[in-house]
Amino acid sequence: MTALSVVEYTDPMCPWAWGSEPTFRYLRAALGGAAGAAWRRVFGILFDDGDDPAPDPAAETAWYHRHIQEIAGHTGAPWPARLERVALSSRPSSLAALAAREQGSAVADRVLRRLRETVFVLGEPADTEERVLSAVRGVPGLDVARLAAEMRARRTGQALGRDRREARRPDPEVVGLTGPGPHPGAAKPARGGRRYGFPTIVFTGPRGRAIVPGWRPLAGYLEAAERVAPGCVRAAAPMGDLAAHRSLTGPEVRLLLGADAPPPGAVEVRTAGGPVFLDPDEAATHPATRGR
Repeated sequence: MTALSVVEYTDPMCPWAWGSEPTFRYLRAALGGAAGAAWRRVFGILFDDGDDPAPDPAAETAWYHRHIQEIAGHTGAPWPARLERVALSSRPSSLAALAAREQGSAVADRVLRRLRETVFVLGEPADTEERVLSAVRGVPGLDVARLAAEMRARRTGQALGRDRREARRPDPEVVGLTGPGPHPGAAKPARGGRRYGFPTIVFTGPRGRAIVPGWRPLAGYLEAAERVAPGCVRAAAPMGDLAAHRSLTGPEVRLLLGADAPPPGAVEVRTAGGPVFLDPDEAATHPATRGR
């Protein structure tokens, strides 16, 4: 397969990144997964530790809950009926997502998905180490004690620092960017500087480099990938099944499975913004179904 590298600037707590999950899951499969494109996530920290606290946390939470709903109106992603609070920090979940890589890419993908779901399914962001470790308990192949140790390791903190700095060096192409749609992906202000808007994808291949920022249709990503690495896109849907993905939203059922009906045997978790379908093995340990 033609060499292609993909860099995804993201944050576990970002609602636009959550809404892009169907597209990015499809894209990773279409580009060949681990055997094809080299896909690297950069965790750029949406909620920083040093951000000024809100003068009225309840009002901020109510506003942000409405903001999530507005974004879901564009993306079709599930959203929670109640939001407990705006995330205190993106750092714990980002550390966990980085640390999980030590246990393999499949484990890391599943950990990140669980962390996103704490916000957008449960409405209880995994914004502390305790919440992170509780959320990921039961992820197949994950050693939680090892994850906790890796999260606290100096090298993981240093890696997150590098990610944060990289995300704050946006390409000039996205600085001051304007365009159609609710989220064209312009670089965002960040403590006297700027950072990439989340999500932003950067493709690099034999024929150059292409940036696809913000909320975009799948076709835009596929075109950009093919432009820089002709022949890199492979088969379309169906891509796997519920057992492979373990957790699917309605948009993911349609895009990844090419189906309109819920997958057979799925455990349905209802949210205010639509259902999430869990594989029975996933449901057995998922925080959304604990205590049922």
